[in-house]
Amino acid sequence: MTAQLPARKPARPFFSSGPCAKPPGYAPDKLATESLGRSHRAKIGKTRLQYCIDLMREVLQLPETHRIGIVPGSDTGAFEMAMWTMLGARPVTTLAWESFGEGWVTDAAKQLKLDPTILRADYGQIPDLSAIDWSHDVLFTWNGTTSGVRVPNADFIPADREGLSFADATSAVFAYDIDWSKIDVATFSWQKVLGGEGGHGVLILGPRAVERLETHTPAWPLPKVFRLVSKGKLAEGVFKGETINTPSMLAVEDAIFALEWAKGLGGLEGLKARSDANAAALDTIVAERSWLSHLCADPAIRSKTSVCLSVEGADADFIKTFAGLLEKQGAAYDVAGYRDAPPGLRIWCGATVNAEDIAALGPWLDWAYATARAG
Repeated sequence: MTAQLPARKPARPFFSSGPCAKPPGYAPDKLATESLGRSHRAKIGKTRLQYCIDLMREVLQLPETHRIGIVPGSDTGAFEMAMWTMLGARPVTTLAWESFGEGWVTDAAKQLKLDPTILRADYGQIPDLSAIDWSHDVLFTWNGTTSGVRVPNADFIPADREGLSFADATSAVFAYDIDWSKIDVATFSWQKVLGGEGGHGVLILGPRAVERLETHTPAWPLPKVFRLVSKGKLAEGVFKGETINTPSMLAVEDAIFALEWAKGLGGLEGLKARSDANAAALDTIVAERSWLSHLCADPAIRSKTSVCLSVEGADADFIKTFAGLLEKQGAAYDVAGYRDAPPGLRIWCGATVNAEDIAALGPWLDWAYATARAG
């Protein structure tokens, strides 16, 4: 016999870990559209791009020492742009505890052939951060989207480091406090905590990264979309709304909507509070169920955004059935774990999700678990 359907569904059953739920109250007809159909190099386009950059700086509480650029290719494009333009001057250490970190390992080892030092950990765990040699350039993900594991803070990065710190922060910005004095390069995309559209990345450069760009010439060819230097100097226009290639102004306006929404919450503090409340609501659900557990057992390094869960006795087929049942009922969309991760669930708890929808998810998880087992 199939378990009885719960009475109440989440009002917004969008729990995907990327692209993530749009901000509450979002609707396409609320976007400003005056820049659409205009050149991004016209005054209106450059003004809106600069406004988007200014809003990101304000909400992130990013110091003036750091530049912000909008670049092609989402977070992946931004991070690979940083790798291709800046690596090679020093030895490299790469950290990997999930699939995206492994992607940077592959780039460093097989594409750029840098013979990096690789510090790995299994899904749900994190490498020994004290083992990092900071005379190297160091690549890491701040929050592992596919493993539910994050670095606890920036204390492991020394102020007197010789190498550069490269942080893939796409699931971390707008959700955690980040000590920007410890970050030389950070990348993210709007499609995570802001619930923005994909296709565009954001590249943040600290002064040490700019120095590297202006003093180091890579040994390999650079495609046009990666070039950040002109005649030995940083292409400053990239960080003032003059994008390397043609951006989608619709995606930019979508990001502006999300950033203005975030500002209305009180900025970073408001976003963090919402994410914390969502993660706490999911923690309650997990604690009340013997068959459900966190993939990351240590709360100090457990993600508050992309929360990965283990389901007792589940294999990939069971999870596919489980997630499919929820989607068919319109109770939860896109909650299966990442394809390279251990079979399980992944619930996005970033700021664009409402805590009451997380709470309403609990009975539906019970129903889907019982139904999948009965099947």
